Amino acid sequence: MSKNITYISDFFVDHVIGGGELNDDELIKLLEERKYKVKKTQSHLVNSKFLLDNEDSFFVISNFCNLSPESKGWISKNCRYVIYEHDHKYLNTRNPADFENFKAPQDAIRDFFFYKGAEFVIAQSTFHKNIIQDNLGLDNIFSISGNLWSTSSLEKLRENCKKEKNNKCSILSSNILHKNTAGAVRYCERNDLEYELVASNDYIEFLDKLGSNQTFLFFPKTPETLSRVIVEARMMGMSVKTNALVGACDESWFKLKGEALIDHMIQKRQEICDFVEKAVKKGPKTRFEGKKVSIISTFHDGSEHLEGFLEDAVKQTIFDECEIIFDDAASTEPENSVISGYMDK
Repeated sequence: MSKNITYISDFFVDHVIGGGELNDDELIKLLEERKYKVKKTQSHLVNSKFLLDNEDSFFVISNFCNLSPESKGWISKNCRYVIYEHDHKYLNTRNPADFENFKAPQDAIRDFFFYKGAEFVIAQSTFHKNIIQDNLGLDNIFSISGNLWSTSSLEKLRENCKKEKNNKCSILSSNILHKNTAGAVRYCERNDLEYELVASNDYIEFLDKLGSNQTFLFFPKTPETLSRVIVEARMMGMSVKTNALVGACDESWFKLKGEALIDHMIQKRQEICDFVEKAVKKGPKTRFEGKKVSIISTFHDGSEHLEGFLEDAVKQTIFDECEIIFDDAASTEPENSVISGYMDK
């Protein structure tokens, strides 16, 4: 078992103070407390030399929009890794709400084999996990049902939980359209509710402002994997009004509030770290040697014969050593729908 962990992300808290970055920073500290040597590397800096120099390390892949296709391919074939998914990077648009029932067509999926090669794909909630699974159809996706806060942040939330609150609604002030600040404002105006727009680049100041009121309103337009801010509101004893697009709301612990929820999230710190460590402790990955047989075929208006061809191929005794490569020669028939039915096989 390697005690070296390479943690790859587009940004860390040194660069951006976001929910994903705060979560990653805390996981790194927890792993270091368990005597792992963690190397943080921004994804755009990963190249072939870096990968060769660190090939015996275990990789934790967080946000990876700036990771090159070559690096993703090399990692999936040669490394042991988990993907700590913070949103929906397997979609070209990163937004499941662009598709009916949050399920994208095959041509909107990206990095399928990168996700498939991971020991685990870590989802933030059951809601998040189910959307990923519906789109990728993989069996390595697991929900950790929570997020990570530092002990100092949790104590700040505990302090704010005990403070007297104003009879107002807090609304997240954001210029990100899918956070739907305007929708929350309209809700208050229609219902004659007094509200306050909350924003600050300083995290502690933001929590003070958010937790000063009785209610938090949040009506996102795209699925929220968990929604740290809603959980923070609950930990500060606030009531929450939201919609069906928030992952935290379906978790069993969401009925908790105030100090009871804070205590639960303290326990989650070790549970989440245990889950990642479970992947690290698994045996070494077999070195990728490639397929022994490539079956290469082209088609044009051949859907009548394609299923029989595929059925014969998958029944071959050495099929687990084969790959099939198709060249679509500008066909006008729906051969892709036949092929997609065989992708899992």
